[in-house]
Amino acid sequence: MNKRALLFAIFLLSAWAACRDFPALIPRAVLFGNPERILPQVSPDGTMLAWIAPAHAVLNIWVREIDKPAATARAITADPKRGIRDFFWQYDSKHVIYLQDHDGDENWHLYQVPVSGSTPQVRDLTPGKLQARILARSPDFPDHVVIALNERDARFHDAYLLDLNTVEPKLVAQNPGDIEYYIADKKLHVRAALARLKDGSAEIRVRDDEQSPWRRLTGWSAGDVDGELLAFSADDRAVWYTSSAEADTGRLLETDVATSRTRVLAADRENQFDAGRIVLHPTKHTLDAVQFNREHNEWEPMERSFAADFAALGKLGRCDIELLTRDNADRIWTVACNVDDGPTRFYVYYRDKKRAQFLFSNRPRLEHYKLARMQPVSFRARDGLLIHGYLTLPALPKAQWRELPLIVYPHGGPYARDDWGYDEKVQFFANRGYAVLQINYRGSTGYGKKVLQASFRERGGKMSSDLVDGKRWAVQQGYADPKRTCMYGVSYGAYAVLVALAFTPDEFVCGVEAYGASNLITLLKSFPPYWALYRLQWERRVGMAEEQEFLKSRSPIFKVQEIKSPLLIGQGVNDPRVVKAESDQMVEALRRNRKEVEYLVFPDEGHGFLRPENRTKWFAATEWFLAKHLGGRSEPPGPEGDWKSLEQ
Repeated sequence: MNKRALLFAIFLLSAWAACRDFPALIPRAVLFGNPERILPQVSPDGTMLAWIAPAHAVLNIWVREIDKPAATARAITADPKRGIRDFFWQYDSKHVIYLQDHDGDENWHLYQVPVSGSTPQVRDLTPGKLQARILARSPDFPDHVVIALNERDARFHDAYLLDLNTVEPKLVAQNPGDIEYYIADKKLHVRAALARLKDGSAEIRVRDDEQSPWRRLTGWSAGDVDGELLAFSADDRAVWYTSSAEADTGRLLETDVATSRTRVLAADRENQFDAGRIVLHPTKHTLDAVQFNREHNEWEPMERSFAADFAALGKLGRCDIELLTRDNADRIWTVACNVDDGPTRFYVYYRDKKRAQFLFSNRPRLEHYKLARMQPVSFRARDGLLIHGYLTLPALPKAQWRELPLIVYPHGGPYARDDWGYDEKVQFFANRGYAVLQINYRGSTGYGKKVLQASFRERGGKMSSDLVDGKRWAVQQGYADPKRTCMYGVSYGAYAVLVALAFTPDEFVCGVEAYGASNLITLLKSFPPYWALYRLQWERRVGMAEEQEFLKSRSPIFKVQEIKSPLLIGQGVNDPRVVKAESDQMVEALRRNRKEVEYLVFPDEGHGFLRPENRTKWFAATEWFLAKHLGGRSEPPGPEGDWKSLEQ
C-alpha cells in the first residue's frame, strides 16, 4: 500500500471510530502497571494478614495484625527487580515463604522471611542450581514442608522433607524417572505418586510407609483427560484424585489404598464439564467443596455448612467467589470476588457471623472507567464439535455492536482454558474499540475426553481451524467486520497466530504474538530438562520426534512465504519453554522473504512479560500496531511506553 492509500485508509478508520460512543480511554498504566494489593492471606493462628503490594514500585509482601488499621502495614521483603507473586504462611504464623526465580528462568527457589523485626532477614531455603516445588505442609508440623528438587538430575524431581529451622533436606523418595509429582499424608509421609508411562498413560502408585515398596493402585489411559492426584483422605486410608476413566468427563474419585475399592465423590450433573480443584478443611483434612468450571467458576459444597457460607458470600454481588485462605480454627477466611467488568475485590469473611468485610481491590483506579462485559458463547466447528468461548464487545450501546474490528485471542497451554472474569488484555482491546473472541478450542481443558481427544495430532490442524470457525461465526452474527480481523496470542496462542497467518493467509489482516513456537522440530529439541515426562505426553498428542515431515507440515516457519499480513513479535531472552531461537528463526525467515514484521526482545524476561515497565512497552507497541492495521483507538506512547530500544 502506498503512502497516500495508507493515509486514506487511516482516515476512514478514524472516521469509523469517531462515530461510535466509546467510553473514556483507559490508560495503559491503569491496566498493566502493578496492582495496588493482591492475594490477602490470613495467618494460621488468625491474628495476621499478609498480601502482595508494591514497595518502591516492585511487588513485595506486606503484613499487619488483622484487627489493626491498614496504615500499620509494613513490607517484610525488598525484592528490587522482578517482584514476588506467590507466597504462603508457614504454619508457625511467624514466617512467610515465597517463591522466586531469576529474570524468568523458572529455576524457582523457596525463601523464608520472618514477619517480626525491623529489618527481616530473607533466607534461601533451597540454594543451588535447581528448581524447587512445594509438595505438602501440615499444621501438625509447622517447622517442616515436603518439597521437590531436581538437584540430583535436572530432568526429575525427588521428594525431600525440609526442616525449616536447620534448612536440612532429607530425601524421602527418589524419582525412578517416571514420577511427575508426589503427595504426602497428614503426617507428611510421602506415600503416593503420579507416574507418566511411556505410552502416555498415567498411574497412581502408593506405598504403606516410606520404607515400603511402591505399587500400582489405579490409573488412566493416554486418551483420558489429564487427571490429578490431589490428596489423601482425612483418615489417610484412601487417595482423592480426578480421572475420566470409565466416564466421559473427569470425576472426583476416592480409591482405598488397601482394597483398591473406588467410589465417585463428585461428577458434573450434566456430564459436560470436568471436576477440578478441591477445598479441604485446614486441620481435619475433610472434603469441603469441589470446583466445576462451567460457563462460570462454580463450587459445589461437600460439607453441609459450606452451603450456608457460599450463600452468604453470594450476596457480595455479581461475581465468582474464590476462597483464598482459612485460619486453622476455620473462623476466618480470605476470599476474592471476581467480576468481568471491574477490579477484583478482596474480603475477610467471618464464618460465625456470615459477614464479609471489604479489604481492598486490586486495581481501584479501574472503578473510574467503564469496562466491557464478557458473555459466554458457543458454536459448532466445521466437523460438528461444540466449541465454547467468551465474547467481549466494547462498552457501547447495543445498536453499535455491528461490524466491529475483531481480535481473536486464543489462550496458551494449549491444555488450559479461558474463564469468565476480568482479563486485562481483553479489557484493553475492548476499550480501544475491538470485539474480542476467546475460544476454548479442542484440547482445552475442562470439557471432557471427547474435546481432548479431538485435538490429538491436530496442532496446526483442527485446533487452528476452530479459531477460524470462531472468527467466521462472529462475522455471521454481525459482530465483526470480515475485513478487519486480527489474532493476538502468547505461548501456544502465539503459535496459533503464526499458523493462522501462514496456513490461512486470507483470514486475518494482522497478527501479534509473544514467545510462540515457529518450528515444532526445533521446539521439541529445546524442551527444558524437567519437561522429560511432559515430552511423552507431547509426542503422543502432537507428533513423534522421528515424524519429521509431519512436524514440518504443522510448523509455520516452513510456510512463511504464504504469509500476507504484518506481524508484531515479542520474546523474552530467558524463556526456558519457548527459547529465543524460535522467534529469531521466524523473524529471519520473514525478513528473508520480504514480509512485514516488527520484533521486540526483552533481555530480563522469560515465558511472560512480568515487569511493569516491560508490559507497558509491549502493550504500547501492540496498541500502535493494532491501530495502524485495524483502526482502533490508541493512547500516545509517552516516554514510559517507548519500545524502540527493544527492537531487533
